[in-house]
This record gives sequence, structure tokens and C-alpha cells, in this order.
Amino acid sequence: MAAAPRRLGLAALALVLPLAACSVGPSFVTPTASVESRWKDSGLPSVKTSRDESQRWWAAFRDPTLNRLVDVAYNQNLTLMEAGARVIEARAVLGQAVGQVYPQQQQLNGSAAYLQPSETDATSNPGNVITARQFWRVDMGGQAAWELDLWGKFRHGVEQADAAYLASIATYDDVLVTMIGDVASDYIQIRTLQAQIAIARENVVKQKAALEIARARYTGGATSELDVFQAENVLGQTESAIPQLTAQLQQTENALAVLLGAPPASVGGLLGGSRGIPAPPRNVAVGVPADLLRRRPDVRAAELKAEAQSAKVGIAAADLYPAFSLGGALGTLVSTTNGNKINQLFTSPSITFAFGPSFSWPVLNYGQITNQVRAEDAELQALLIDYKNVVLKAQKEVDSGLAGFVQGRRQVVYLRESAVAAGKALTVAIAQYQLGSRDFTTVLTAEQNLYQAQNNLAAAEGGVSVSLTTAWRALGGGWQIREGQDFVNDSTRDAMRARTNYGDILAPAGQPQPQAPGLPGPSDVGPTVRPPQW
Repeated sequence: MAAAPRRLGLAALALVLPLAACSVGPSFVTPTASVESRWKDSGLPSVKTSRDESQRWWAAFRDPTLNRLVDVAYNQNLTLMEAGARVIEARAVLGQAVGQVYPQQQQLNGSAAYLQPSETDATSNPGNVITARQFWRVDMGGQAAWELDLWGKFRHGVEQADAAYLASIATYDDVLVTMIGDVASDYIQIRTLQAQIAIARENVVKQKAALEIARARYTGGATSELDVFQAENVLGQTESAIPQLTAQLQQTENALAVLLGAPPASVGGLLGGSRGIPAPPRNVAVGVPADLLRRRPDVRAAELKAEAQSAKVGIAAADLYPAFSLGGALGTLVSTTNGNKINQLFTSPSITFAFGPSFSWPVLNYGQITNQVRAEDAELQALLIDYKNVVLKAQKEVDSGLAGFVQGRRQVVYLRESAVAAGKALTVAIAQYQLGSRDFTTVLTAEQNLYQAQNNLAAAEGGVSVSLTTAWRALGGGWQIREGQDFVNDSTRDAMRARTNYGDILAPAGQPQPQAPGLPGPSDVGPTVRPPQW
């Protein structure tokens, strides 16, 4: 008689397993984004459309201090460390999704009891007959339930987790690109402010010398005291710029310290050996706009988030259909009543089992499931639009950075000529004032013009380098330095492994995550049904 239920269960299994190839929900297709064929300034001699060299773009400034700062930030930046931990989290969530494809409910149980029934209450003995004053009862068993993935619910879950995992890697890369760009921008700003402070101090020296001339001429009766007061006024204005610039310098150093994952006081030692404002290279290679689709991490992340959401639509749609499950229980039970013995626990007369299919179908859900599918699909549409928007913004950022770089260089040429002329004008004005052929107003105007021209020149030179940094960051370069490296540093990995068994998810020291040829980062995309990650 036991063979009949077994044949029935096998027949049900044979009936439903072929349906496991079915899958509901949309198939993801990367949306077509509007991409220009060339950059606006790509026809200029200094902007090349050849293959860009943006993987270590900051090295083009040829500043050892900047190179060192980027290395320190890569190893110590806390925001990047957090993003790395999120990658490990996403990988573990992927392992959960893979496990859902297999029997979802398993339970092992067992018990042993030494019983003494009541002689006055026959219900304490299951047979209502006291066959022994004391007896043992031992049982062991297990249960399992497996919801068959007829509509692709769990396979879509693996697809969603795959995309979310790769999106977390792209987000890590985006954090890395942003961090490198911020380090470079802050460093250039620091050097620019230092140059502006030096210019202000040099002009203070020159203006003090002019003040002494005015005092001497006043003492000698050649002019009125008005010249002295006007000279002191201009000098005071120039001197007042130094504390303002110094405050900006300290604030920028503090911002850099955060990027380095260090307290503000420790930054000063890393900034020694100044070589002035980092000068950009004469020519830059920027490639073509289409390269952004494969290189910019935020573009990849936007695409992968949309892909993950597409899988969530399929997960929600699967709930519209009936869920079929296979369940079973296997156990053994023995008690010493009726003359049985404990050593009969694993003999065939003590074995119990049950097996059979079941199904559930939430028909009366009052539109909840349908509207859940609609909500997930609307979110998918929003993410598809966001992907196109990210691509457009990326092109805008590159073009804006290149415009600042190209036009900034032209501005520097004019400002350099202006500063040279202003210096010569001040020399002539002081000489003529000493001879008495010019009044002191000419000297004051020349002093102000010189300081303004030199200050503007320093700001413009720094602006050119910052604009190029903006363009290179917008091109999406820099994340390649983490290839072959772990997403968390040694101390973080050791702390995590000391708390929890991460298995292969968090590789031990010296065993970085594998790289997949042709892909932007570690790949764990595979079949939707794969071995579990224990």
C-alpha cells in the first residue's frame, strides 16, 4: 500500500517539473540613450579624440604630492570603505537568493522522554491501558517543503540579486572616482590659495615701500598727508585679504583631511614640498562620448539598477499564478510500551514518512498583487528614464569641464600679459611720483591693478587645472586602480572575518576577488540555478 502514494508523488513531480522552464515578467533591454558623436571642443589642437588616458589621470599633473594623496585616500577614505562593505553585503544577499531556488523549508527535530503514566488517569497513556508503570518514548525526523519555481519567481530573484551585486560594485567605483576627483580638486585649490597668499604678501611688501616713499615726501613737505592716508588704506585692504585666504586654506585642508580619513592636524605633513599650482598637460585625450556608457560607473550603476528592478517586476508577477509545492516528512518513532525496545529506533517498523504536492492561489487578493506588479513596473520605467538622464548629465559634465579647461587657458594668457603690464606700470608710477611728475593716485591705482592682476592670474591657473580635473572625473576614469584589489582593506577584512564566517564571499588576505575579462569588475553573474553558497 505504501507504493501507491510514492507513485502518486513521483507522477506529480514529473508533471510539474517541465513547467519550471516557464518565466513571467519582462526581459530587460538596455534603453537607448542619446549620445553625441563628438565633444564640442574636440576639434581644438589641445583636445584629442584618441583613446583617453584617464585611468590614472591625476598623474598627468606630474605632482608627487598629489599622487601620494590619492594613494592615501584610496587606502583610508571611510566613505569608500563603507561602499566596499556594501559590496560584501550585496554578495551575501545574492547567496540568499541562490538558496531560495532550493527547498525553502527544512526542519530536523528529535525528542526523548522518560514517562510514568498516572494510574488514576488513563488518558495519560495513549492506549488508555496501563501496560507499564514507566516507559521511554524516542522520535527523530525531518520535514521539507519545496515551492517549485514554475513562473520564475526565485530565478528572477537571482537575476535581481546578480544585478544588485554588480550595481554595488559600480557604486563603489563611482565613490572611488568622486573621491579621487575631490582629492585632486581640493589639492589644486590648496596650492592656489597658497599662491594667492604669497601674492598678497609680496604686494604688502611693495605697498609698504610705497607708503614709506609717501611718508618721506610728506615729511619733506613735497606732498600733503593725504598721500600717506591713501597708501595706508590700500595697504590695509591688501593685508586684510591674507586672513580671509588663510581661513579658506584651512577649510580646504580640513575637507582634504576627511577625504584622507585622517584628523585635520595630520594633513600638513603630507603637503610639504610644494611645487606651486599643478600645471595641466599641453594636450588631453578624451575619447568619444560613447565611451561613457562602458566607463562611467554611475552610468553602469543606473543600468544595473534598472535591470534589477526589471527582475522585481517578474517576482511580483509570479504571485498572480498558483504556487505549487512538494512537501515531505521522514521520521522514526519508538517507545518501550508493548514490549518494544529503544534499539528498534532505526528499524523499518519504526519508520514513518509522508510525501505529496500542494498548491496555493491567492485569488481573492482584491487587486493587491496586480497593483504591486504595476508599482514595480512604474519604478522600472522611472529607472529607465533615470538611466537616460544620467547619460545626458555625464555628457554635460564632460563638455562643461572641457569648456572650462579650454577657455580658462585662453584667459590665463591674457591675465599673464595683464600682470606683466601691471608690474611695469607700478615701477613707472613710483619713479614718476618720486620725481614729482605724477600724483600719488597714479601709484595707488597701479598697486591695486597689480595685486588684482596677479591674484586673478593665480585663480585662473588653478581654475584651469580644476576644470581639467572636472572633465577627467566626468569621463569616469580612476576606478581602475582597484582592479585586482579587495573592496575592503586588511584590517576591515580581518575584523569582519573574526566576527563571522564569510567563506569565499570575503576572500582571505592575498586572495582578491576574481576579475572577469571584458567586465568592469568582479563577475558573479551565472545561471539562475546554481550551487548554493554555503
